[in-house]
Amino acid sequence: MDSNVLTRRSFLGNSSLMAASLTAGMRTSTVLQADTAAVLTNIKFGLVTYLWGKDMKLPDLIRSCEEAGVGGVETRTQHAHGVEPSLSAAERREVRDRFKDSSVSLVGYGSNAQFHDAESEKLKANIELTKKYIRLMHDCGGSGVKVKPNGFAQGVSKEKSILQIGRALNEVAAYGDDWGQEIRVEAHGKGTSDLPVMKAIFDMADHPNVGVCWNSNGVDTQGAGLKSNFNMVRDRFGATAHVRELNLGDYPYQQLMKMMVQTNYNGWILLEARTKPVDKIAAMKEQREVFEGMIATARS
Repeated sequence: MDSNVLTRRSFLGNSSLMAASLTAGMRTSTVLQADTAAVLTNIKFGLVTYLWGKDMKLPDLIRSCEEAGVGGVETRTQHAHGVEPSLSAAERREVRDRFKDSSVSLVGYGSNAQFHDAESEKLKANIELTKKYIRLMHDCGGSGVKVKPNGFAQGVSKEKSILQIGRALNEVAAYGDDWGQEIRVEAHGKGTSDLPVMKAIFDMADHPNVGVCWNSNGVDTQGAGLKSNFNMVRDRFGATAHVRELNLGDYPYQQLMKMMVQTNYNGWILLEARTKPVDKIAAMKEQREVFEGMIATARS
């Protein structure tokens, strides 16, 4: 194809990448400085449908988010809302229209695609599955697909696994760029969720359309501590970060929000809740209010 011809797909990809870069500050100098002023930041609160939304049909999911004041969702695969690659073109349009007609954004897709498998056929299958998710999100109006490393394969060196994961991410990131979909890599898995390992993966995964999805893991505070680990990968953040219940446990969420504000993070903080409240709408509203309080404190 003539390199001077701007196709609709490349336009969408370039536009999405520009938006994601502006939104999350992926490629700017974002290493945390103690006196950085909190300006320009526009941190939004949303929901990962694992687990609080897993049993909700799509209309109920959107309605619940609207009632709770939650602005966006990352729809998880294999949940009751049924946003899957098997959807027809008409069904995909229906998903897009439902979100378009609401106050809730389809932030992206929560997949289980992983790229650490030692077997080449499994690796290839996960890459192809990710490409299906990319096309699905394009058609449904989302902006990205969450993938993950899921530990190290037995009998394979860490260095080889990191190289393999990085190369696979570059491939799906290039494909996602053509469809206007960011690849968001959740810090996940035994060993692979460690931030020095994520940094090594992203040294290999250098395509500009792939970003880190901070996952609020216990290991974040180990080693040199949260601030150092945060700085290690901050300049590669994508448009999403995951948290658990903000008012439970001992994870330093207030410190995390302060660093997000100080580095002008302009993306989504997505709640991936673990508890089982009877009234999920009330629980979502409570978490939104806790989030808003933390952001206000971080800006003060």
